Amino acid sequence: MLTSQRKTLILDILRRDGQVIAKRVAEDFSLSEDTIRRDLREMAAEGLLKRVHGGAMPVSPDLPDFTQRRSVSSEIKARLGAKAAAMVKPGQMIFLDGGTTTAEIARHLPRDMPLTVATHSPTIAAELEHHPTTEVILAGGRLYKHSMVATGAAAMAAISQLRPDLFFLGVTAAHPVHGLSTGDFEEAAIKRHIARCSAETHVLLTQEKFDLVSPCPVLAISEVAGLIVPAEMTDERLKPYRDLNNTIAAA
Repeated sequence: MLTSQRKTLILDILRRDGQVIAKRVAEDFSLSEDTIRRDLREMAAEGLLKRVHGGAMPVSPDLPDFTQRRSVSSEIKARLGAKAAAMVKPGQMIFLDGGTTTAEIARHLPRDMPLTVATHSPTIAAELEHHPTTEVILAGGRLYKHSMVATGAAAMAAISQLRPDLFFLGVTAAHPVHGLSTGDFEEAAIKRHIARCSAETHVLLTQEKFDLVSPCPVLAISEVAGLIVPAEMTDERLKPYRDLNNTIAAA
């Protein structure tokens, strides 16, 4: 078996199982464990996976700050935001998570639509300044500057008083085995809390977030009402996610 073939199969195992155990793969391929470990080292150097004791895990995405993220996949984020905004009905209460993708939802909401938008992000609240018929509820707390969202007990208490119809969740990574995750423990807790308070949770995901794992779990793929993804994504790439949640909307 060629090295390139082995590496392709290793990536398939990683996507399917969420981990690679070197000893097991060596047995399945009838190769030495040293050969597989060498492949894993090379793949880690190429940024394809993360080496751990005894094998490998999916890579963790980089966490650029809020300002840097504004320029990443901006056209795709606008499409995702427009798709999500089209799901909103007059009179509803929606909760917008922090982030550059969810900011596009606020930008695409009709300015004359009567609704209530709750958020724990001051940057999201500011997007709605010129929406005269939109009531804006801003939950405060300790500001996590990386994502520009409030976290902590005060934010939790304020959110507990709300029952949004829709929660549009943002995460840094999605994986069929490890679920939806983000890079900060407190932020992950807030996201889970908002989801528990909301009737439905929908996740907006750009392509680069798929098949990755961040350190702090938020929800399983099956725990959300649906995923909103770029139309360019192939059926093959989406199949593991569709098997867990068949409500996937393309934008």
